[in-house]
Amino acid sequence: MRDPTWMFTQGPALFLYNETRKWFALGSLFLTPVLLIIDAPFGRFTPQNQSSIFVLDGRKAWILMELVSPAMFLYTFITSPLSVRAPSLPAFTEPHAVLALCFLLHYLNRALISPLRTPSRSKTHIIVPMCGVAFNIINGSLMGSYLSSPFARMWLQGPLHTSFYVGLGIWAAGFAGNIYHDEILLNIRRKAMSKGKARQGAAEKGEHYAIPQGGLYSLISYPNYFCEWVEWLGFAIAASPLPFYLGSPTLASLPALFNIQLYIDILNSPSQSFFPSLSPPWIFFISEFLLMVPRAYKGHKWYHSKFKDTYPKDRKAVIPFIL
Repeated sequence: MRDPTWMFTQGPALFLYNETRKWFALGSLFLTPVLLIIDAPFGRFTPQNQSSIFVLDGRKAWILMELVSPAMFLYTFITSPLSVRAPSLPAFTEPHAVLALCFLLHYLNRALISPLRTPSRSKTHIIVPMCGVAFNIINGSLMGSYLSSPFARMWLQGPLHTSFYVGLGIWAAGFAGNIYHDEILLNIRRKAMSKGKARQGAAEKGEHYAIPQGGLYSLISYPNYFCEWVEWLGFAIAASPLPFYLGSPTLASLPALFNIQLYIDILNSPSQSFFPSLSPPWIFFISEFLLMVPRAYKGHKWYHSKFKDTYPKDRKAVIPFIL
């Protein structure tokens, strides 16, 4: 089944879903080269002018920004805008309810537990939470709409696909790895604060940096990013069929990828015909990858610049042995 949207309700909700799905995917693709040039102004790239009215408390901005995603997810999951009528809430043991709980568990940690346990957090420019709120409104709405849709319920009901269990296991491994490697970073700040090393200077910016050690930090500079990708890859595998055929492309078809008209046609195509099997879980995974790779690459260069010869030269940026 390559076009799942035939099962959805027709009308404004489906039109909005497809328009959002298309431009959310394309927007992430277009933003990637921009982020390779511009440093998002938070964390180690926080603006130097800390007194500006556009520079906000990092912890509060982060919490408010990230709470938007589960709020929008819950609203659309409960109202099910792609259904003819909103179904009753599923039992917690139903597959799409399990996936909904996985999504909410991730954001419980990301939006509340992690920032509240952070000893210090850098200030952030107002543009960061503004962009984060926009991203989370779109992503949370798409994910909730999809998981409550007739197609998702049909795909996940009955004898479950092996992909559901495999994906759920991958999600759990990524979630645990994300928390584990974030904890290593938090411990660096805790130790610095307890020793008084961050009470002046760096503490004024709410940050302290050292070379992380342990786990996948022996291989890459950003294992927390890598584990988050693993997490959402597993979620997509569990929640949705693959967005493409697994057939082998022929060499004769490769030149078409370099035909500019192909991409013009994609931009001009109706939203409902834009890769109809590309579901929100896969769009989220792809978008996270595209938007986080530039941050990881530039952060990796920053580590080398700050710590120079003391920083391990054999560490890659974000994908073990590759990038």
